[in-house]
Amino acid sequence: MNWVYLLLASAFEVGFTFSLSKAKEAVTPHTYYWYAAFAVCIVASMLLLMKATQTIPMGTAYAVWTGIGAAGTAIIGILVFKEPAGAMRIFFISTLILSVVGLKYVAH
Repeated sequence: MNWVYLLLASAFEVGFTFSLSKAKEAVTPHTYYWYAAFAVCIVASMLLLMKATQTIPMGTAYAVWTGIGAAGTAIIGILVFKEPAGAMRIFFISTLILSVVGLKYVAH
């Protein structure tokens, strides 16, 4: 179950980076809504990460959390914010995802 918490924590990490990017683009009063979403996502992410680390080793949990967060944020950047999606960028996002899967596979 703690792996589910870790995956949810990672999803909320992507949520708080997405919220920051949307706040940057928004105009008042919508900016405040995005900052509120940022706050909710960061609190949820940290609480779920704390819960996950009760049984998952901290090094593994943090690496998975940041890896999914980084890959997810890069994918959101490509899909939503029209950031470049070159072959090398896709390759390195894929290596991040494969590394996360590998950490899950070898975790004890």
